[in-house]
Amino acid sequence: MSNFETFLWVAYPWLCIAAYIIGISWRWRADQFGWTTHSSQIYESKLLRIASPLFHWGMVFVVIGHLMGLAIPKSWTQTVGISDAAYHLIATIPGTIAGIAAVLGLIGLIVRRVINKTVFLSTSKSDKVMYVLLGAAIFSGFIATVSTQIFGGAHGYDYRETISPWLRQLLIFNAQPELMADVPWEFKVHIIAGFTLIALWPFTRLVHAFSAPVGYLTRPYVVYRTRDTTSEPARQNVAWEPVRSVKNQLDNNSRWHGA
Repeated sequence: MSNFETFLWVAYPWLCIAAYIIGISWRWRADQFGWTTHSSQIYESKLLRIASPLFHWGMVFVVIGHLMGLAIPKSWTQTVGISDAAYHLIATIPGTIAGIAAVLGLIGLIVRRVINKTVFLSTSKSDKVMYVLLGAAIFSGFIATVSTQIFGGAHGYDYRETISPWLRQLLIFNAQPELMADVPWEFKVHIIAGFTLIALWPFTRLVHAFSAPVGYLTRPYVVYRTRDTTSEPARQNVAWEPVRSVKNQLDNNSRWHGA
């Protein structure tokens, strides 16, 4: 392998992982106030109600599928009697459905930010970078699934013999970049885009995923209400009373002692 390929499949992933760990630690210590999604629901909510659940639920199942496919060795599934054909169907059908949901949700979120002027003006530079990286990672992954798994033959491309062991060995400091030599270019682009997203994750609003990764998906939206100007303001109890005249104080004292 060339030095550039060795860099791509050994050094670059670890640089991205290091940037992620250092960035998350720094962000947690120095910028907890910014550890949020910066909700823009106040500007537009109709499209957000559709696109946001599609994207988030789609990504939850995409991540689960990635973890299972990359972490579980092929020998384990063979041991329990799952054939290559069965595994291909189990992985491809739910993965494609989740991928479609994530893609449609992301498109909806991007369109919302483009067509709504107020939402667009509230979009920061880091948000724009985040959407570019998210789009690159998600769309490249979807293209890889369609081209190699759906239209790539009866069993598709068996990434469990190349990509999965490469990643597992990389994470235990036993890098084997030669495993990536014959991997289809679609997967290579997806992997590079994914690690780039991981590297910049701590510096975008994506950090909110660690606040409540499960509860965030089912919690109610933040509701913004306008003040009702027709109703009278509620009287607030105060911890003090106005100073009364000496005569009133003497009269009150007399009534108190008389009682």
